[in-house]
Amino acid sequence: MDTYRKSPFVKISVLVFGGLPLLLWILGGFPERSFLKESLSFVTMLSFFFMIGMFFFSRANAVVVKDLKMHRTKKIHKAIGTTCVSIMLLHPLFLVLPRFFEAGVSPDDAFVTIVTTFHTGIVLGMLAWILLLTLGMMALMRNQLPMTYKTWRRWHGILAVVFIAAAAWHAIDLGRHSSLAMSSLIILLTAVGVRLFLKHTITSKPQKPRIDR
Repeated sequence: MDTYRKSPFVKISVLVFGGLPLLLWILGGFPERSFLKESLSFVTMLSFFFMIGMFFFSRANAVVVKDLKMHRTKKIHKAIGTTCVSIMLLHPLFLVLPRFFEAGVSPDDAFVTIVTTFHTGIVLGMLAWILLLTLGMMALMRNQLPMTYKTWRRWHGILAVVFIAAAAWHAIDLGRHSSLAMSSLIILLTAVGVRLFLKHTITSKPQKPRIDR
């Protein structure tokens, strides 16, 4: 545990993927809502940014691998994935949960309205949710899938890129806190993270088939 706490990369990552979004949120001057709504928005926002951070906590980033070594990098990647995927899969529920405690539109009607509104941001949000579910299932069933570890890793990365692109567009288009500064941060971090993956994928040398799956 001390290794993680002392790691310069971990400290910087917490500030970038946690501190910066929170600061922009506080300085954004957004209208206040109920404690429940703000709490759900806060948890969802941090989960989304740390999911972008998974591109940085991977073998594609030589800096973190050198700092923490591969086995620790994998542990952080898995921990972020398990936590944030679970939270983000509940995002549709978070949107309608406050309706149980408010007068007006019922939770059922609110959910139906969301999934039947063919707006670009909503469609991309649903696509992102399906891709996220697929990524989660792929991670859980890695050893049962009929593919080598290298093939699984490649597809995992490709689906992650498509997911984060769709999710970022969805967040910028419909996110309540998608100010110019917040949107710029999302675009910057997403672009750098995807570039890391693509550069690693393109430049990595062919390796002998691995048995671990």
